[in-house]
Amino acid sequence: QVQLVESGGGLVQPGGSLRLSCAASGSIFSSDTMGWYRQAPGKQRELVASITGGGRTNYADSVKGRFTISRDNAKNTMYLQMNSLKPEDTAVYYCNVYRPTWSVNYRGQGTQVTVSS
Repeated sequence: QVQLVESGGGLVQPGGSLRLSCAASGSIFSSDTMGWYRQAPGKQRELVASITGGGRTNYADSVKGRFTISRDNAKNTMYLQMNSLKPEDTAVYYCNVYRPTWSVNYRGQGTQVTVSS
């Protein structure tokens, strides 16, 4: 069992930056893929970025060049550095761990990010 806790959300002005963290209790395997999803009001949840145990990353087109995902396997922690934030980035951001060994997903409770002047 893996429990995930996100932190680092908040209110920021357009053009600003935030760094989200996801701390996992329980072991994270090198075969796990970790990722960030977001869901804005009235919209479907979408994948923002993901990272494999080997460090391969994938980004939504809307955040490429602005967001950077990383993970620290020793600390069981994942990060999302968000720069040049836009109002359309406003959403609840969720941490997710996909464990292919058992084909299961673990998800955190989410952290609110609001980009507004």
